[in-house]
Amino acid sequence: MTTQHCEDEGTLCATAFLDHDAAEVRDFVADALPTSATTPRARAVALYHAVRDRVRYEVYGADLSRTGLRASSVARTGSGMCLHKSVLYTAGLRSLGIPARLVLADVRNHLASERLKRLIGGDVFHMHCLVSVRLDGRWVRATPVFNKALCRLYGLAPLDFDGTADSLHHPFDLRGRRHMEFLRFHGEFDDLPYQRVVEELRAAHPRLMSADGAGFTEGSLVGEAVPLTAER
Repeated sequence: MTTQHCEDEGTLCATAFLDHDAAEVRDFVADALPTSATTPRARAVALYHAVRDRVRYEVYGADLSRTGLRASSVARTGSGMCLHKSVLYTAGLRSLGIPARLVLADVRNHLASERLKRLIGGDVFHMHCLVSVRLDGRWVRATPVFNKALCRLYGLAPLDFDGTADSLHHPFDLRGRRHMEFLRFHGEFDDLPYQRVVEELRAAHPRLMSADGAGFTEGSLVGEAVPLTAER
């Protein structure tokens, strides 16, 4: 059973959302790691790429319930947005004994279709989530969010992480146009501050919410992508 407290430092604990003692999380991690990944850094990098590319990135239909935002649920469904994917990555790192925290920020030009921008209410997305991980005695940040297939559709190079330097965002797309920037950091967290996140999302992006308020409205980022050949 997942516990709220443990004897280790907070950045290694299993929590309500970072339930790394769940079978789904441990199975995901075991399947993600090649036998050649024998050091903490190699394991963190391998797990990063597994979360980035094996868990489908989708904002539409995102489950914002407490159950839906647990790492075990994300591992089971194989889909989610930045919150879900960062929760899974953080839990997976902790299961390997690698300290990790969640990072929350507001960003401009979050990967989005034109329809999604209208629903967001502009080009600023609140409560974007990434991960802070401690490797080789220092903290670095990683964003295992936008999978390779989706990046190709939106004209972005996949965001890589080598475990030695921050891997935060795509400042420019493949055509050199400004794409993304951080506007405000809310801090680092040992567990997902659920109520704060959900209340902020509902207040900042009301048109994006589903009718029951339990998640985001339906749609498809893949279906709404504009082919690069159609752009002028």
